[in-house]
Amino acid sequence: MTAGSALDIVVSGTESDSHTWNLVYLQLLLEDWGHRVENAGPCIGGADLVSRYAYRAPDLLVLSSVNGHGESDGLRAVGALRAAPELAGTPIVIGGKLGTRGVTAGDVHGGAGEVTRRLLSAGFSAVFLDPVDLGAFRDFVDSVAHDRDRGGRGVPAASRGVLATSPAP
Repeated sequence: MTAGSALDIVVSGTESDSHTWNLVYLQLLLEDWGHRVENAGPCIGGADLVSRYAYRAPDLLVLSSVNGHGESDGLRAVGALRAAPELAGTPIVIGGKLGTRGVTAGDVHGGAGEVTRRLLSAGFSAVFLDPVDLGAFRDFVDSVAHDRDRGGRGVPAASRGVLATSPAP
């Protein structure tokens, strides 16, 4: 189990992504870390996430993309999620293949940094690019659990922007 108590986590694909193995992997990984996880499944848009989860406001929403349209799908989804008052303070993370032009965590030519800045500016709490650093992801999840255990509702300020993205050029 991670530091802090178990979180209520929802994992979801993005609206144009029909892949499921990534969601099953995330679910099993997070459950192995001691959290309660609901797998919303593939092809879920932001409005659907709001209608399914605003009433219960999970501790963390994890969006995953394999098809390379994570950035565009994610921007639409986070806009809808942040517009819902019940989810406005919920930590939301996106990860995986977020672009079709080969933007990865190893990209040192600025592409990964630009994608990350756009997603963070739009309201994501963290961005993890392919290949995802599982240690950094676990640290992020632990920080959400720690903050929640201390009465917070969201990602502690010290954790914002601490991401598994490309190294500085």
